[in-house]
Amino acid sequence: MAAKHSGAKCGGFILCAAPAPCPERSTRMIWLLSLSLLAYAWVVLRRLVAWVRMAATAVPENYTPVTAISVIVPVRNEAANIVALLQDLEAQTYSKELYEVLVIDDHSTDETLQLIHQYKLGSTMSLNVLELDRVAGISMKKGAVKYGVEQAGGELLVLTDGDCRVGPEWLKQYAYTYETKQPYFISGPVSFQHTHTMFDKMQLVEFASLIGIGGGSLALNRPNMCNGANLAYPKFIFEQVGGFAGNDGIASGDDEFLLHKIHQQYPGKAIFLKNTKAIVYTDVRKTLISFLSQRVRWASKWRAYQSINVQLVALTVFVVNFLLFLSIPLLLFGHLPLLVFAAAYFIKFVIDFLFLERILGFLNKRGYIWHMLPLQLVYVPYVVLTGIGGLFGRYRWKGRSIRNS
Repeated sequence: MAAKHSGAKCGGFILCAAPAPCPERSTRMIWLLSLSLLAYAWVVLRRLVAWVRMAATAVPENYTPVTAISVIVPVRNEAANIVALLQDLEAQTYSKELYEVLVIDDHSTDETLQLIHQYKLGSTMSLNVLELDRVAGISMKKGAVKYGVEQAGGELLVLTDGDCRVGPEWLKQYAYTYETKQPYFISGPVSFQHTHTMFDKMQLVEFASLIGIGGGSLALNRPNMCNGANLAYPKFIFEQVGGFAGNDGIASGDDEFLLHKIHQQYPGKAIFLKNTKAIVYTDVRKTLISFLSQRVRWASKWRAYQSINVQLVALTVFVVNFLLFLSIPLLLFGHLPLLVFAAAYFIKFVIDFLFLERILGFLNKRGYIWHMLPLQLVYVPYVVLTGIGGLFGRYRWKGRSIRNS
């Protein structure tokens, strides 16, 4: 005899009055999963095609740059990393007469300042240290970047972070791209170094997806994300679009909000620098708490996005992962067939595999592709957790408790 349903009817698909299978709920969930996966495939595979078609930047051997560059490096408590970055900047193949380095210290409480001043004594490049504790009313990364822009003497501003490493042709890549294409915003690739554990490698694979989506979106002329560790724009554009005005209440977003503003006023003038010599490397998060805190910080910007295209991409990624997460209890309580559950997860895996195989190949990390398997087990709840956490806009960053206004 069939089990009798204790409720009047099977209404929503989240809660059911009895554990008996609910055909209506199952059908509804199958449709939602199908539509969300279709939208997800459209978003990801379009960007895969755009990435493949995007030509890599190739700097001629006889190229002689002429652009004056200001490298802006906002730092806070980077004593363990800043000297290595300064050495990388010193080793640039770019003419030292054409670039300056501005390190803006955001109230460091460790030995960052002392190390920078000590390094400056023996440096042959133009290195200037700006200390925010000597400037009233300025703090946080946006304040540091804005102050650095005000003090910069170069035409092109190239930005990175104090915990990054750059290759010797990094500035040359930017200068050539700027001089030949005349963009108003250049986003560069970022990857991780010192990836030894499975957790490290899973972070690299997950981060590669963000870099790929950002690059592919720029190639489609639908920019949505970039990374402040590797980007550039001419000084006059920063001033012309009003800098960070309009999103001052959000601590992060010095990169993406500016990208969106520039694209809104000058469509087609933001591009991706696709060249391995332009990759900036940084370290993975060594603890789960610091990793989640960083991702919540990134997710906290989503609600402030004004572009409908950017919002739709973020919403599509969140919804498909939320539905996949929701399908787990539905499967366990018999409201979703096992075949449908397995097919949904397999389809998403295939989409991600096709995309990441190409992006990881560009980053010279194709062998990391199989770390997608353990990543898939945690990725769905991770996206849901950080997405919801980002809505509250509260997190810890560089020893500070932040809450976006």
